[in-house]
Amino acid sequence: MRVSRSLTIKQMATVSGLSVIVISIFIVIQLFHFVQQRRLDYATQMENIAHTVRKPLSEAVLKADIPQAERILDSLKPAGVLSRADVVLPNAFQALRSDFEPEKEVPRFVARLFELPVQITVPLYSVEPPNPKPLAYLVLQADSWRVYQFILSALATMVTTYLLLALILSVSIGWCLNRMMVHPIRNIARDLQEQTPHTVAGHQLTLPKLHRDDELGMLVRSYNRNQLGLARLHEDYSRLATHYPASDLPNKTLFLALLEQHLSSSLALAPFSVMVVRVEAWDSEHPAVTEAQRETALLMMVERLRAVLDVSCLVAQISDTDFALLARRAGTPFRAMQLARTLAHTLSQPLHLSGVRLRPRVNVGIAQRDGTQNTAEALLRRASSAMMSARHQGANQILFFDPQLTDRARNRLTIEHDIVQALEQEKFVLFLQPQVDMRTEQLVGAEALLRMQLPDGSYGLPEDLIANAEETGMIGELGRWVLEESCRLLAGWQWQGIDLPLSVNLSALQLRDTGMVSHLQDLLQRHRIQPGRLILELTETAQVGEPEQALTLLQQVREAGVAISLDDFGMGYANLHCLSQFKSLPIEKLKMDRSFVAALPDDDSMIRIVAAIGQITGLRVIAEGVETAEQRDWLLSRGITLAQGFFYAEPLNWSQFNQRYFPDVWRDQTTDS
Repeated sequence: MRVSRSLTIKQMATVSGLSVIVISIFIVIQLFHFVQQRRLDYATQMENIAHTVRKPLSEAVLKADIPQAERILDSLKPAGVLSRADVVLPNAFQALRSDFEPEKEVPRFVARLFELPVQITVPLYSVEPPNPKPLAYLVLQADSWRVYQFILSALATMVTTYLLLALILSVSIGWCLNRMMVHPIRNIARDLQEQTPHTVAGHQLTLPKLHRDDELGMLVRSYNRNQLGLARLHEDYSRLATHYPASDLPNKTLFLALLEQHLSSSLALAPFSVMVVRVEAWDSEHPAVTEAQRETALLMMVERLRAVLDVSCLVAQISDTDFALLARRAGTPFRAMQLARTLAHTLSQPLHLSGVRLRPRVNVGIAQRDGTQNTAEALLRRASSAMMSARHQGANQILFFDPQLTDRARNRLTIEHDIVQALEQEKFVLFLQPQVDMRTEQLVGAEALLRMQLPDGSYGLPEDLIANAEETGMIGELGRWVLEESCRLLAGWQWQGIDLPLSVNLSALQLRDTGMVSHLQDLLQRHRIQPGRLILELTETAQVGEPEQALTLLQQVREAGVAISLDDFGMGYANLHCLSQFKSLPIEKLKMDRSFVAALPDDDSMIRIVAAIGQITGLRVIAEGVETAEQRDWLLSRGITLAQGFFYAEPLNWSQFNQRYFPDVWRDQTTDS
């Protein structure tokens, strides 16, 4: 929007017009004053002139000496201000007349306005003998043209002067008004013009300086007060439009907008889940539930929801019975199923309302973002469809939009239950595989390998057990058990006088647990494990995470007297880059990946590379998966002396290991028992 006529121009024109009018009136008044003053001056001059010739002229008139009287009148000519002089008898008869110069004509309007010409009348008296009655009258008339010229000159001077003064006053007053009024108003107009439809609600103007206690300040304060009222009204209307009235939760419109915003942000790169939870709390046994009880039940459900969900989860109410959730941390089917089960269990608990017992029925539908460009509406529609499918299967059912994800999540929950049950029933054991010096075949260490008692009574490690434990979050509890059992075995050896290091695999996820170090220190002190006897092998099942945090934890582990070894060196994350991340640690061993050993003798390139790295870094290299004498000989020819594998021994349980490698000590211990 552009201004067609600036307020500055308008106020300048107004001030100029008023100045011209005021100054014109002032000029007229002052001109009349000047002309009147000039009239008085002329009258005074003519009176003085008349008094100079009054006595001789009276004598000439008394003697009827006409020539003398004419000479006296002619002597007045040099006075300059007179245009004529007359002698008039008392009976108004003009006795003598003397015109000095032809008088120029003055405009009749000017003569009438300023009462021109200027005349005075002086009586002439007889001196000897004295006579109180005048003999005649001397009439003097001023030159009207001179007065007219004075009027024109004075008018021109005043017009020029006062118009210049009017210009100065107009500019000065206009500048003051412009600074005091136009500029603040212009700033206010610019501020208002820059507002968008999204920002106009609740917009506040800045109170101009020097206007806090005047009308402009009152205008701004009134505007701001009205805007606050409109903002509150707009907020109320917006909340009614974007929130569910009874629960005050975001409604479907706002949920879709927030979900779309999350999809557009960088956080959407991480996996997440969208859930639709239907809660039907009105049993057929209680059809006469009042509206107040329904609202109370709804609020109780909302409180239960908020008690289960964390701050990262967005919850909305999209209908009287349906809630929508954006679960940012439920990125895997397992975590989504965990959260859904917790919700279903919590929400399905009985409600007690004024003697009425309600048993809510809960169904949950889950949709996860796949590789396609899903929109917010598509994700919500999928979750709603999954919820309806779950509802058709009965009460308290949970389904994914993709049936395969449902089976996968249920399988993860089964695995979690199996791990917890196996820990409680002590079905996990540690098998030991010897580590030997291939030159002398002398036992130099052992590796603790996790095994689980299977339904047929045998021991083995179910496929993907470690990966599932990491995904379900059970790796921490399982890892703590392995460390505790390893320290117990080491303590048993130390009590028997056996000085043998024991290597234990450490998941990289355990490095993210800040409580791992304190737990390990407590185990070392409790079992009095000698420094360097416990060796942690850092595996690469998952990423280490923050290298700085992992480095700090490993340094604390090493300071506690625990050695560090890199397992599966050369594969995945345990590569040269990983080695450079941990080069500041006193790593004792590099455990070569078994795939490099299996390639012998056809391909020994990686063996030579790892052996060279060990020589350069000064780290001992141990080969894993040695199964043939030919592989042993190739490794020895490349300078690698430590190994473990089926060529020397398969993993053995505690009793078998001790009977094979410490028969005397084990026999004595058995005899004592």
